[in-house]
Amino acid sequence: MSSENMISAKSISLRFDTEDSVVNALQNVSINISRGEFVSFIGPSGCGKTTFLRIIADLERPTEGEIEVNGMTPEEARRARAYGYVFQAPGLYPWRTIAANVRLPLEIMKYSRAEISERIQRVLSLVELNGFEKKFPWQLSGGMQQRVSIARALSFDADILLMDEPFGALDEIVRDHLNLQLLKLWLKTNKTICFVTHSIPEAVYLSTKIVVMSPRPGRIIDVIDSALPKQRPLEIRDTKPFIEIAQRVREGLRKGQSYD
Repeated sequence: MSSENMISAKSISLRFDTEDSVVNALQNVSINISRGEFVSFIGPSGCGKTTFLRIIADLERPTEGEIEVNGMTPEEARRARAYGYVFQAPGLYPWRTIAANVRLPLEIMKYSRAEISERIQRVLSLVELNGFEKKFPWQLSGGMQQRVSIARALSFDADILLMDEPFGALDEIVRDHLNLQLLKLWLKTNKTICFVTHSIPEAVYLSTKIVVMSPRPGRIIDVIDSALPKQRPLEIRDTKPFIEIAQRVREGLRKGQSYD
């Protein structure tokens, strides 16, 4: 794994002005994420996990601090299409086929027809949805729809994949299957992935690094580098190393809740 920083944040804080008060969403967040890492952000609701992801994506601007995304400002990275973004809901257009949904960013970027066709086939193969090109979103399960959303984010081959609780609304069996598929996808593509989750087992299973965050204002309580092997069957969740990492995450969350 390269030590090249793909995302570098230094002393990031973000405050929102409301009608009756100021909301401190993030406070003094600093972290470096290297090329090829799978980094999960975990913490209670409202702790700023998604806000930090949105700052990386230039959907929010920090009040204080500096951040670089693949050597650029977030705005430059957005314009250079340096990342793909997977939201909590698939966000597919119901009147477009699966292929047409995946095609959308490629059309906007004005790829040639031949290049679009090749990329659609490649990314649908990566998420194991070959043969579903002519189906519509309503004909697919929730898990399959989210895989289409991942394929769309991968279609223009950005180095960074930002994922905001993509499996949060799915049942445990489907979630396990998609965790396994996502891990395989990461190993195949070597993308740098930033992944927001509320699930301790999901964070530990997927990640090379786990960032534990406190309640608002969001601060980093702990950064855990995982020693688990890259090849991870689901059964690894029953092993002592996995359980020890999960316990450290749990302790970090507990510490954050009692932070004064």
